[in-house]
Amino acid sequence: MTKFETAPDGGAAETVEDAGATGTTDTDSGGTGTADGGAATAAEDSDVAAGDTAGADGGDELDDPLVAEGEIAGDYLEELLDLLDFDGDIDLDVEGDRAVVSIDGGTDLTKLVGRKGEVLDALQELTRLAVHQKTGERSRLMLDIAQWRQRRREELTALGDKVARRVLETGEREELSPMTPFERKIVHDAVAAVSGVHSESEGVEPSRRVVVLVD
Repeated sequence: MTKFETAPDGGAAETVEDAGATGTTDTDSGGTGTADGGAATAAEDSDVAAGDTAGADGGDELDDPLVAEGEIAGDYLEELLDLLDFDGDIDLDVEGDRAVVSIDGGTDLTKLVGRKGEVLDALQELTRLAVHQKTGERSRLMLDIAQWRQRRREELTALGDKVARRVLETGEREELSPMTPFERKIVHDAVAAVSGVHSESEGVEPSRRVVVLVD
């Protein structure tokens, strides 16, 4: 069953332009990648955050296209689940300036997530391509399965806060493990909530990582 709800504006502030999908340069809030893999500040890429919503005058204009995008994605995923013989409830949402599709309730859905979300990212890209084929417009749709992205967001938010406070106490910079743009954006947001420290992204994919420093 497919359901559609519209969430309050800005509900997807933690997400980024591309949660691990192929074909992008660097979409986390840590900044676009430089030719030499140098650092970029968190502010430089803030335009790709899913929470970057349209202004008050443009909010209503976004609703209908995003609802249509979610419905196209829901139909595509429903057919895909039938083909793969997976059960699951598909929920459609609008958060900020993107459509969000969630699949929950079925057994063995974790098989559609994969190790570190690789299968989920691939399915998200396929769904975006299906939407693009129907609309002719590039899709920024976010797909979550079995609440994997939600749980990962909570884990990374806690990690970002913990590291930021430790850096604030010790005064020493800390480098985190390489992460996807989706993951880095969440850490950047968590660090930004702690006064006295800031974060940057360094390196090139797939080794690009978050670095936390004192101001």
